[in-house]
Amino acid sequence: MTHVEALQRTLASGQAALITSPAARHWLSGFFADDGAILLTRDRAVYLLDSRYIEAGEKAVKTLPCALLTRLFENVAAFLGEQVADTLLIEAEQTTVAAESRLKTALTDVATVLADGRLDAAIEQNRRVKTAEELQNLRAAQALTDDGFSYIVEHLSLGRTERDVALDLETYLRKNGSEGVSFDFIVASGENGSCPHAVPSDRPLQKGDLVTFDFGAVVGGMHADMTRTVALGMVSDKQKEIYDVVLSAQRAALACVKAGARCADVDKAARDVIAAAGYGDCFGHGTGHGVGFEIHEAPNLSPRAGDKTLEIGNVVTVEPGIYLPGVGGVRIEDMALVTENGHENLTKSKKSLLIL
Repeated sequence: MTHVEALQRTLASGQAALITSPAARHWLSGFFADDGAILLTRDRAVYLLDSRYIEAGEKAVKTLPCALLTRLFENVAAFLGEQVADTLLIEAEQTTVAAESRLKTALTDVATVLADGRLDAAIEQNRRVKTAEELQNLRAAQALTDDGFSYIVEHLSLGRTERDVALDLETYLRKNGSEGVSFDFIVASGENGSCPHAVPSDRPLQKGDLVTFDFGAVVGGMHADMTRTVALGMVSDKQKEIYDVVLSAQRAALACVKAGARCADVDKAARDVIAAAGYGDCFGHGTGHGVGFEIHEAPNLSPRAGDKTLEIGNVVTVEPGIYLPGVGGVRIEDMALVTENGHENLTKSKKSLLIL
């Protein structure tokens, strides 16, 4: 069953769905375009692409027909009329209030427009479990990311700036097959490491720094995500202590990753280790998140995950950290695939502390 067919099965008679978010369109079609719209009913589907993408789309998209997008509202109204659909579901989390208002006004005499989260939930649920092809691309993306880490640690030197190192790492990945970058890379050295999402700066690398790398390659639209922290020249007792605590927390969380595990419990496993060591207030973010066509997607390993559980085919990051303002920080992150027997760690880079 294709993703299109799976999503169509969630629609009732008389319902249509309008999907405009780039990641969801990519997931449904296997084709990335900055703009466009996919329309579905239980029996029909079409990918509306404008003149910039229509030729490429017609060649690349295999799961549904493509048609020229001219005027979105008119195209949607015509589709609804042809399919005798009186209700249009839209993505509540992806549609702006202004766009929703314009759409409702344009379709007042055609269909009722609903942004009640129903379509978002159906897309999220179907995207959680990766297909064999998606897993193949995720493995390839992570293998390239591991190669990137091996490359960059061999090319670190004192005096290079964070910005220069980040650019070097991105260039290496792109030259070796990455379609882009999973997100803006993080290279955080010394005191900058206390910011979980630090932006690479002109700070030069210095002896005694901990340096955190958070980055990922993209293959087949699938995003890899890994984090490693290394030391330059020497390591203090405090730095070694927090590194060991984070590594223990990460291993504890990974041990919980299996089908049926509560996402909140995986988070708690890491959080308990860090809290027991006296650093509970220094770990503010969730332990992990799903990855795929987006760098952050369901499921989330977080205290706020409620009763949501992991299932076979989910791919999640496991990335606890400790952040000490004015001192620095440590984060260690792997990607794990939930399997019948527990999990498969897709990240192969070693996690013992590297002192370069």
